[in-house]
Amino acid sequence: MDRKTLFLKSLLLAVVLLSLTRPVFAVDTATVKHLDFEPQDAKRDRAVPVRVYLAEQASAGPVVLFSHGLGGSRANNPYLGKQWAASGYVCVFMQHAGSDQEVWQSARLRDRMKAVKQAASAKSAADRIQDVSFVIDQLEKWNQEADHPLCGKLDLDRIGMSGHSFGAVTTLAVAGRRSLFGKSYADERIDAFFAMSPQPGQGLSAQRALGHISAPMLCMTGTKDDSPINDRVTPQLRREVYKALPEGDKYELVFDGGHHFTFGDSEGFRTRGRDPDHHPAIQKISLKFWDAYLRDDQSSRHWLQSKQPKIDCKLKASDTWQWK
Repeated sequence: MDRKTLFLKSLLLAVVLLSLTRPVFAVDTATVKHLDFEPQDAKRDRAVPVRVYLAEQASAGPVVLFSHGLGGSRANNPYLGKQWAASGYVCVFMQHAGSDQEVWQSARLRDRMKAVKQAASAKSAADRIQDVSFVIDQLEKWNQEADHPLCGKLDLDRIGMSGHSFGAVTTLAVAGRRSLFGKSYADERIDAFFAMSPQPGQGLSAQRALGHISAPMLCMTGTKDDSPINDRVTPQLRREVYKALPEGDKYELVFDGGHHFTFGDSEGFRTRGRDPDHHPAIQKISLKFWDAYLRDDQSSRHWLQSKQPKIDCKLKASDTWQWK
């Protein structure tokens, strides 16, 4: 065998071995489309706009809901919606009137921060909780309407809930976080929860508010993940959420140096210094989480409950990946 042939065969073998040993996370999002709907909650005289990401597939897909942060919209975080949808999930990104982009867009420049802070209210939190339940109700109807674009495309026996910042507050609320008076707003139709930049809430200790939640939960934050509007919310406070959750299918990722806008996709000065490895890690780990708990994929569960995410997701040695 001549030297050139030997080199080519060795190169081919190396490629094959690499394809067998390297985790496959590459997802083709080119087939993903999005549909916008404007459902009206007649009981509350309230619109709850949604953007639905989905790809063509033969069977109904599990549903993942997403709640945006304060001042955001249904157009936020497409890097997650497209990634999840390309893997077979139907992703429903909600917009919450009263705490969405209209809050700051309609205010004078000098009044915008004040308007945003005022929107972070108990009423907005309550509206968001009801928005989630309303959207699930609406999805159940659309899934049965023969002339609706989503008819038959939704596996509503498998629902995940996610959100960032105020959206994480919403996520923890529908997961069952107890209020000051011990009331829970859990929606039992939701199976698993993913909260980015979570916080335990006010009035109760994190343990009393969250210590009873048995559902699978993935928390992500960063060592610089403070609040743009509330000095009380520190990176240390955000980590109290995971600490308070009981053992069993709970996970936490903490990016060393990660800040509040690590998890978003806005452009401008807030994104300066964003680590290019963070979004891919968020995508990969969250997708494994949905696969484990919305598709009962045991290999994904075993992957999550190991040190493999640190290797496969290029996490730094100083990043924290843990489970219980």
